[in-house]
Amino acid sequence: MRLFDVPAPRVKICGITSETDALMCAEAGADALGFNFYSGSKRYIDPSVSLGWIAKLEGAADRVAVVVNATPELVNLLWKSECFEMIQFHGDETPLQCESFGVSRWMKAVRARDAATLSHSLQFSAPQVLLDAWSPAGYGGTGEVADWGLIRDFIANSRSRQYVLAGGLTPLNVARAIAEVQPWAVDVAGGVESRPGVKDASLVKAFVSEAKKST
Repeated sequence: MRLFDVPAPRVKICGITSETDALMCAEAGADALGFNFYSGSKRYIDPSVSLGWIAKLEGAADRVAVVVNATPELVNLLWKSECFEMIQFHGDETPLQCESFGVSRWMKAVRARDAATLSHSLQFSAPQVLLDAWSPAGYGGTGEVADWGLIRDFIANSRSRQYVLAGGLTPLNVARAIAEVQPWAVDVAGGVESRPGVKDASLVKAFVSEAKKST
Protein backbone atom coordinates (compact mmCIF):
# COMPACT_ATOMS: atom_id res chain seq x y z
CA MET A 1 0.00 0.00 0.00
CA ARG A 2 1.17 3.49 -0.86
CA LEU A 3 0.17 4.74 2.60
CA PHE A 4 2.92 2.58 4.08
CA ASP A 5 5.54 3.30 1.43
CA VAL A 6 5.74 7.08 1.71
CA PRO A 7 6.95 9.22 4.62
CA ALA A 8 4.59 11.04 6.97
CA PRO A 9 2.46 12.97 6.66
CA ARG A 10 0.44 10.97 4.16
CA VAL A 11 -2.52 12.62 2.44
CA LYS A 12 -5.95 11.04 2.02
CA ILE A 13 -8.57 12.89 0.00
CA CYS A 14 -12.05 11.69 0.85
CA GLY A 15 -15.46 12.05 -0.73
CA ILE A 16 -14.38 11.27 -4.27
CA THR A 17 -17.44 10.99 -6.52
CA SER A 18 -16.01 10.68 -10.03
CA GLU A 19 -13.18 9.03 -11.93
CA THR A 20 -12.05 12.44 -13.19
CA ASP A 21 -11.64 13.80 -9.67
CA ALA A 22 -9.95 10.60 -8.52
CA LEU A 23 -7.30 10.80 -11.23
CA MET A 24 -6.78 14.51 -10.64
CA CYS A 25 -6.25 13.97 -6.90
CA ALA A 26 -3.85 11.09 -7.49
CA GLU A 27 -1.87 13.13 -10.01
CA ALA A 28 -1.67 15.97 -7.48
CA GLY A 29 0.06 13.61 -5.05
CA ALA A 30 -2.67 12.15 -2.86
CA ASP A 31 -1.57 8.88 -1.27
CA ALA A 32 -5.10 7.59 -0.70
CA LEU A 33 -8.59 8.29 -2.00
CA GLY A 34 -11.77 7.82 0.01
CA PHE A 35 -15.10 6.77 -1.50
CA ASN A 36 -18.23 7.24 0.60
CA PHE A 37 -20.85 4.51 0.60
CA TYR A 38 -22.97 6.02 3.38
CA SER A 39 -26.31 7.01 1.84
CA GLY A 40 -26.71 9.86 4.34
CA SER A 41 -23.63 11.63 3.02
CA LYS A 42 -23.60 14.49 0.51
CA ARG A 43 -20.73 12.59 -1.13
CA TYR A 44 -22.47 9.22 -1.37
CA ILE A 45 -21.82 7.09 -4.43
CA ASP A 46 -23.81 4.03 -5.44
CA PRO A 47 -21.60 0.93 -5.58
CA SER A 48 -23.62 -0.49 -8.46
CA VAL A 49 -22.47 2.35 -10.72
CA SER A 50 -19.11 3.28 -9.20
CA LEU A 51 -17.18 0.04 -8.67
CA GLY A 52 -16.41 -0.20 -12.38
CA TRP A 53 -14.47 3.06 -12.55
CA ILE A 54 -12.98 2.64 -9.09
CA ALA A 55 -11.48 -0.67 -10.22
CA LYS A 56 -9.61 1.15 -12.99
CA LEU A 57 -7.83 3.32 -10.42
CA GLU A 58 -5.69 0.46 -9.15
CA GLY A 59 -2.13 1.68 -8.64
CA ALA A 60 -2.99 5.38 -8.85
CA ALA A 61 -3.45 5.68 -5.07
CA ASP A 62 -4.74 3.53 -2.23
CA ARG A 63 -8.51 3.21 -2.43
CA VAL A 64 -10.49 3.37 0.82
CA ALA A 65 -14.18 2.47 1.07
CA VAL A 66 -15.91 4.54 3.76
CA VAL A 67 -18.98 3.02 5.41
CA VAL A 68 -21.20 4.07 8.31
CA ASN A 69 -23.07 1.44 10.32
CA ALA A 70 -23.17 -0.66 7.16
CA THR A 71 -24.79 -4.03 6.73
CA PRO A 72 -22.55 -7.08 6.44
CA GLU A 73 -23.83 -7.44 2.89
CA LEU A 74 -22.54 -4.02 1.85
CA VAL A 75 -19.16 -4.49 3.52
CA ASN A 76 -18.84 -7.92 1.91
CA LEU A 77 -19.75 -6.50 -1.52
CA LEU A 78 -17.17 -3.74 -1.29
CA TRP A 79 -14.34 -5.87 0.08
CA LYS A 80 -14.86 -8.80 -2.26
CA SER A 81 -14.98 -6.46 -5.26
CA GLU A 82 -11.18 -6.13 -4.84
CA CYS A 83 -11.55 -2.43 -5.64
CA PHE A 84 -10.23 -1.28 -2.27
CA GLU A 85 -7.05 -1.58 -0.27
CA MET A 86 -8.85 -0.71 2.98
CA ILE A 87 -12.29 -0.31 4.56
CA GLN A 88 -12.92 2.68 6.85
CA PHE A 89 -15.62 2.17 9.49
CA HIS A 90 -16.89 5.68 10.23
CA GLY A 91 -20.00 5.05 12.30
CA ASP A 92 -20.90 3.62 15.69
CA GLU A 93 -19.40 0.20 15.00
CA THR A 94 -18.07 -1.68 18.02
CA PRO A 95 -14.68 -3.41 18.04
CA LEU A 96 -16.46 -6.76 17.75
CA GLN A 97 -18.51 -5.62 14.78
CA CYS A 98 -15.47 -4.30 12.93
CA GLU A 99 -13.65 -7.58 13.40
CA SER A 100 -16.70 -9.69 12.51
CA PHE A 101 -16.82 -8.45 8.90
CA GLY A 102 -13.77 -10.50 7.94
CA VAL A 103 -11.93 -7.55 6.37
CA SER A 104 -8.18 -8.02 6.54
CA ARG A 105 -7.28 -4.31 6.35
CA TRP A 106 -9.45 -1.66 7.96
CA MET A 107 -9.31 1.53 10.02
CA LYS A 108 -11.75 2.96 12.54
CA ALA A 109 -12.84 6.57 12.56
CA VAL A 110 -13.57 8.15 15.93
CA ARG A 111 -15.21 11.52 16.47
CA ALA A 112 -13.03 13.28 19.01
CA ARG A 113 -15.57 14.70 21.43
CA ASP A 114 -13.48 14.39 24.59
CA ALA A 115 -10.64 12.44 26.20
CA ALA A 116 -12.92 9.52 27.01
CA THR A 117 -13.95 9.20 23.36
CA LEU A 118 -10.33 9.14 22.28
CA SER A 119 -9.41 6.54 24.90
CA HIS A 120 -12.22 4.35 23.57
CA SER A 121 -10.40 4.17 20.23
CA LEU A 122 -7.73 2.00 21.88
CA GLN A 123 -10.26 -0.83 22.09
CA PHE A 124 -10.09 -1.29 18.33
CA SER A 125 -7.45 -3.67 17.01
CA ALA A 126 -6.78 -1.77 13.77
CA PRO A 127 -3.34 -0.14 13.66
CA GLN A 128 -4.78 2.94 11.92
CA VAL A 129 -7.32 5.21 13.64
CA LEU A 130 -8.85 8.30 12.06
CA LEU A 131 -9.60 11.09 14.53
CA ASP A 132 -12.34 13.36 13.22
CA ALA A 133 -14.07 16.43 14.61
CA TRP A 134 -17.12 15.73 16.71
CA SER A 135 -20.29 17.31 15.39
CA PRO A 136 -23.99 16.70 16.06
CA ALA A 137 -24.50 17.27 12.33
CA GLY A 138 -23.32 13.81 11.30
CA TYR A 139 -20.58 11.31 10.64
CA GLY A 140 -17.73 13.36 9.18
CA GLY A 141 -17.56 15.73 6.25
CA THR A 142 -19.17 18.50 8.31
CA GLY A 143 -16.37 21.05 7.97
CA GLU A 144 -16.01 21.32 11.74
CA VAL A 145 -12.39 21.73 12.87
CA ALA A 146 -11.19 19.07 15.27
CA ASP A 147 -9.81 19.97 18.70
CA TRP A 148 -6.11 19.81 17.82
CA GLY A 149 -4.94 20.29 21.39
CA LEU A 150 -7.05 17.42 22.67
CA ILE A 151 -5.88 15.14 19.86
CA ARG A 152 -2.24 16.23 20.18
CA ASP A 153 -2.14 15.34 23.86
CA PHE A 154 -3.79 11.99 23.21
CA ILE A 155 -1.41 11.05 20.39
CA ALA A 156 1.62 12.12 22.42
CA ASN A 157 0.65 9.63 25.10
CA SER A 158 -0.51 6.85 22.79
CA ARG A 159 1.92 5.91 20.06
CA SER A 160 0.52 2.39 19.69
CA ARG A 161 -1.53 3.43 16.65
CA GLN A 162 -1.03 5.35 13.42
CA TYR A 163 -3.33 8.35 13.65
CA VAL A 164 -5.04 10.11 10.77
CA LEU A 165 -6.15 13.68 11.50
CA ALA A 166 -9.41 14.85 9.91
CA GLY A 167 -11.96 17.56 10.48
CA GLY A 168 -12.05 21.01 8.90
CA LEU A 169 -8.64 20.83 7.25
CA THR A 170 -7.90 23.19 4.35
CA PRO A 171 -4.84 24.35 2.40
CA LEU A 172 -4.69 27.30 4.81
CA ASN A 173 -4.46 25.32 8.05
CA VAL A 174 -3.12 21.85 7.24
CA ALA A 175 0.56 22.72 7.69
CA ARG A 176 -0.18 24.24 11.09
CA ALA A 177 -2.29 21.22 12.05
CA ILE A 178 0.53 18.83 11.14
CA ALA A 179 3.10 20.86 13.07
CA GLU A 180 0.89 20.91 16.15
CA VAL A 181 -0.58 17.39 16.14
CA GLN A 182 2.12 15.34 14.34
CA PRO A 183 -0.30 12.85 12.77
CA TRP A 184 0.63 9.84 10.65
CA ALA A 185 -1.67 11.15 7.90
CA VAL A 186 -4.21 13.87 7.19
CA ASP A 187 -7.65 13.50 5.64
CA VAL A 188 -9.66 16.14 3.78
CA ALA A 189 -12.99 16.29 1.97
CA GLY A 190 -14.83 19.63 1.98
CA GLY A 191 -11.64 21.66 2.35
CA VAL A 192 -10.68 20.99 -1.26
CA GLU A 193 -14.10 21.26 -2.92
CA SER A 194 -15.91 23.80 -5.05
CA ARG A 195 -19.17 22.21 -3.87
CA PRO A 196 -19.95 18.96 -2.00
CA GLY A 197 -18.56 16.03 -3.94
CA VAL A 198 -16.73 18.10 -6.54
CA LYS A 199 -13.01 18.59 -5.98
CA ASP A 200 -11.24 21.80 -6.96
CA ALA A 201 -7.91 21.08 -8.66
CA SER A 202 -6.18 24.20 -7.37
CA LEU A 203 -7.27 23.52 -3.79
CA VAL A 204 -6.21 19.88 -4.03
CA LYS A 205 -2.75 20.81 -5.29
CA ALA A 206 -2.37 23.49 -2.61
CA PHE A 207 -3.46 21.08 0.13
CA VAL A 208 -1.05 18.35 -0.91
CA SER A 209 1.80 20.85 -1.24
CA GLU A 210 1.16 22.36 2.18
CA ALA A 211 0.72 18.97 3.84
CA LYS A 212 3.95 17.57 2.45
CA LYS A 213 6.13 20.60 3.24
CA SER A 214 7.53 18.79 6.26
CA THR A 215 8.27 15.56 4.37
